[in-house]
Amino acid sequence: MSCHRPFCRNTSLAAAAVAALVLLMPAQVAPVRAQAAQAAQQATLSDVTKYGAKPPASQKTGAGNVAAVDQANPPQQKSLTSKAIEKVKAVAKSAGDIFNRVPCLPPKGGAKSMGSLPHVAGKLASGEPVVIVAFGSSSTVGYGTTSPEFTYPNRLAAQLHRQYPSADITVVNRGQGGEDAPEMMKRLQVAVLDMKPDLVIWQVGTNAVLRNLDPAETAKLVEDGIARIQAAGADLVLVDPQYSPRINERAESASQMVKLLGKVAELRHVGFFPRFEVMREWHEKQAIPIDNFVIADGLHMTDWGYACFAQLLGDDIIKSVGQIKLGVNVPSNVQTYRPM
Repeated sequence: MSCHRPFCRNTSLAAAAVAALVLLMPAQVAPVRAQAAQAAQQATLSDVTKYGAKPPASQKTGAGNVAAVDQANPPQQKSLTSKAIEKVKAVAKSAGDIFNRVPCLPPKGGAKSMGSLPHVAGKLASGEPVVIVAFGSSSTVGYGTTSPEFTYPNRLAAQLHRQYPSADITVVNRGQGGEDAPEMMKRLQVAVLDMKPDLVIWQVGTNAVLRNLDPAETAKLVEDGIARIQAAGADLVLVDPQYSPRINERAESASQMVKLLGKVAELRHVGFFPRFEVMREWHEKQAIPIDNFVIADGLHMTDWGYACFAQLLGDDIIKSVGQIKLGVNVPSNVQTYRPM
């Protein structure tokens, strides 16, 4: 194919390949995402997202005030693949860009209120520091993201900081891949209660479904854990399994798990985020392809999936806090699209 000068000058097939990768839609960059995700998992990061502190010089600042340490990639000549991965990650870094492609919409008819969060609201009202612990397994860790900055706890922290810019809010990630209620209960004291949290977001039940654990036994362990968290004086939001191909292979067990966790949350008067139903609506009612929000392993979420999950969860938290926090005007519909 011929070309017109000066556009032929200093042009190579390699550069064209990189440019083509940047323009791909999310579903088309799955192989590159997978490589980026593997690289991201090797990065050494602090599990605390803290606002108000100036990050050390060794840290790279991401969206908002979220700081991430990049010790896995010393300066060196980068390969074509590395350059392509970096460009795709740069695009994914803006959740606004992600949502411009596929909007993050609340459930039709509005989400059920998760109730009030009195401890968080009280701390915000009095100007005291707020500690939030994200407790769970690999989807709390953020497996499948192209960068640790894109985990749901980091996305949530950034959203809460935008809503309450003068507040001292710390979000601590206490996810541990492969675990469910039996293992989580063993580390509940050290991983969660010793942090003296004001809010615990507990994601549980996914690995119980995959391991064919008794849903009733899982629900009983979760209820015991909720009692301990409440006794420690913290608010709590329970998050059920994700809607994904591997979970759907065990539809009966997944259905029982979702129902039992919802019932436990209702009986114990704690918040409940129905992740399974929200994700199912993405696919069945909003016609979003599965591979837009679930990676190739059929289980874990993509950057878009984590970003939308965090956005809707954050909207619910803001709405719940706003219901009882004096002097804060909460929009009648906080679950409208806002760029991340």
